[in-house]
Amino acid sequence: MLTTQRNRAVGPVYQSRGCLSVVNVAGPLLWTNIPFLQNVLSNDQFLYSTVDTQFIDENQALFNLRPVQNRAQKLLHYLGYVMVNGPTTPIPVKAKPSTIDPAVPSVPLGEPPQGLRDVLLKEGPEGFAQAVRNHPGLLLMDTTFRDAHQSLLATRVRTHDLKKIAPFVAHNFSNLYSLEDWGGATFDVAMRFLYECPWRRLQELRELVPNVPFQMLLRGANAVGYTNYPDNAVFKFCEVAKENGMDIFRVFDSLNYLPNMLLGMEAAGSAGGVVEAAISYTGDVSDPMRQKYSLDYYLGLAEELVKAGTHVLSIKDMAGLLKPEASRLLIGALRDRFPEMPIHVHTHDTAGAGVAAMLACAEAGADVVDVAVDSMSGMTSQPSMGAVVACTNGTKLDTGISLDKVFDYSEYWEVARGLYAPFDCTATMKSGNADVYENEIPGGQYTNLHFQAHSMGLGNKFKEVKKAYAEANKLLGDIIKVTPSSKIVGDLAQFMVQNNLKRAEEVEERAEELSFPLSVVEYLQGLIGIPHGGFPEPLRSKVSVSVGVNGVAL
Repeated sequence: MLTTQRNRAVGPVYQSRGCLSVVNVAGPLLWTNIPFLQNVLSNDQFLYSTVDTQFIDENQALFNLRPVQNRAQKLLHYLGYVMVNGPTTPIPVKAKPSTIDPAVPSVPLGEPPQGLRDVLLKEGPEGFAQAVRNHPGLLLMDTTFRDAHQSLLATRVRTHDLKKIAPFVAHNFSNLYSLEDWGGATFDVAMRFLYECPWRRLQELRELVPNVPFQMLLRGANAVGYTNYPDNAVFKFCEVAKENGMDIFRVFDSLNYLPNMLLGMEAAGSAGGVVEAAISYTGDVSDPMRQKYSLDYYLGLAEELVKAGTHVLSIKDMAGLLKPEASRLLIGALRDRFPEMPIHVHTHDTAGAGVAAMLACAEAGADVVDVAVDSMSGMTSQPSMGAVVACTNGTKLDTGISLDKVFDYSEYWEVARGLYAPFDCTATMKSGNADVYENEIPGGQYTNLHFQAHSMGLGNKFKEVKKAYAEANKLLGDIIKVTPSSKIVGDLAQFMVQNNLKRAEEVEERAEELSFPLSVVEYLQGLIGIPHGGFPEPLRSKVSVSVGVNGVAL
């Protein structure tokens, strides 16, 4: 015999042969069977198996349902949200966005003058590279549209503000080598924080700037992500990027791991783009005591990249470690070894010596250096465009750029920068720091690390974080530090500060008992490549023991 009784909260209740089953038809998580079943399981008559077909009718108290707090579902929802969207850490500053919109300087009517992109479209990547090498004077790449605001404003600049000033750039800076406006972290941030389509940004800027080559940062096998992707995904990404307006692909690897770089170079070249293979710089070639990354190391790596068919050879000084003397040594040696190859140098101005270093590179034979417009330069950004233009004016390195137009361009960005005050690095940083020569923190990471320290309550310990960064780098074997390897060093540094571990030796001694950040474990597993000189021992073996209990093999 089967009887049913419907209750609004729990749906139909079926009772047959002394057994109960409840069907939840209400839908939302607020209406579940759990309170009803808890009442049943605490009922003495049910527990002693003396129920019959009248059990529910005789025990109306079963339907006195206590509301549940639903802790498990809430916890799962929170964990899922954080995994997808990241932690909702409050901004550790009280700065408010400016209410003043920047005034756009006047732009002439008609089409902008021809630039190097016209050469690229007519003569292809090889002809473009030859034109760059034959160009009199110094060429500039403007990073204001990408790396400058990544370094100073946490990459938060919207397409809206880029589009407003783009026509001015097209008309007044047509003789730029390129405009860096895509790749790197911009792809990720556009989707996660700005809720914009990065592809649409590229398309819209391309319409407004038809004459200046666009340049992007491609992390080799990582593309614009933080892990190695399948080869076909990297190839397809470069193909679509080229179709949507990208011209020059600066390809690098966070460890200078050649197989990863060659994949990115092949993908960019197959798409029809200009391949600019970039060697990530660390150490100090002018210091005879720093021999791991020697001049011979850089020359040997450059030889491999030139053999692989790069159109332009680039030095990527992501932490601003290139001193003037090192600049002369490195670029001079590269120019002697590769007299026909265009050389492009990138740096950050964290220590304040960026302009001097870039002028030294130019004098030693570099064809292109990276700058940012004055109001978006300095500190962890690139050296000042106005300073480089003024210092080369009237010399053999003359850029051909009007200083007055640079001032107009800078005025726009000075006001626009105020719109992003909550994300401005000056909220927590007040100056550049020469201690970068010791800790070697990349410019794009320096401000983020400072911001994270404040968010984690370590704002007053940032000096300790920077010292720990140097110790973490030593612990990991003195590695190349740029996304994503720099994050690994940063994760380990913050781990050390949080756990009051001050020295690399102390961490190494306790490695078998410590629960290291996942990024560190994955690095030691070789998931992002193999570092120059190999993995550090005995750290790697000790970490292998510590994670072995979880079934993770190193």
